[in-house]
Amino acid sequence: MEKLDLKKTWKDLYNPSAKEVSVVEVPPFHFLMIDGTGDPNISADYQAAIEALYAPSYTLKFAVKKAGTLDYTVMPLEGLWWVEGETPFTLEDKSAWKWRAMILQPEVINAGLVDEALRQVRKKSPSPALEKVRFEVYAEGLAAQVMHIGPYAAEGPTIEALHRFIAEQGYVPNGKHHEIYLNDPRRTAPEKNRTIIRQPIRKAPR
Repeated sequence: MEKLDLKKTWKDLYNPSAKEVSVVEVPPFHFLMIDGTGDPNISADYQAAIEALYAPSYTLKFAVKKAGTLDYTVMPLEGLWWVEGETPFTLEDKSAWKWRAMILQPEVINAGLVDEALRQVRKKSPSPALEKVRFEVYAEGLAAQVMHIGPYAAEGPTIEALHRFIAEQGYVPNGKHHEIYLNDPRRTAPEKNRTIIRQPIRKAPR
């Protein structure tokens, strides 16, 4: 059985340059997602949310593989970040951050499979966070993105360069600040972390 890796299928979306910003068109994708508020570095809710996304994601992977339908690589954690009434997103006052943690699912996954996977996970490892997990489409559309290599806390200059590019090219932000975490920070040195920084955009009004 051939193994599907959507990071390779959508290489332009999941392997951008770290040297220059690119503009991409992101199609609608299905995600498992969960919303919350607060500083992710100290928020127990954020850590619980990540666990509540990965557990059913791997349960789905193994169920689909066992059925002989498809073998695939579980996608990396993604996050939408915003502050009410503030655009663009900044790194200040993390306690005010609102977030949406997400893991992309392949097309073979449907709502029925998700419901069953969540049922199995609840039975093995019940958690209040599992009740907040939902399966939805996120349609991002036109976006600018760049790869950040290094600690999460050092993203500031990368974000500034991204937004400078957006303005110089005649665009304005058109959605939530988006990050895609390609490494497991528990197993990767901070200076080697690879994070895609993405910002939905639209043409600036004349």
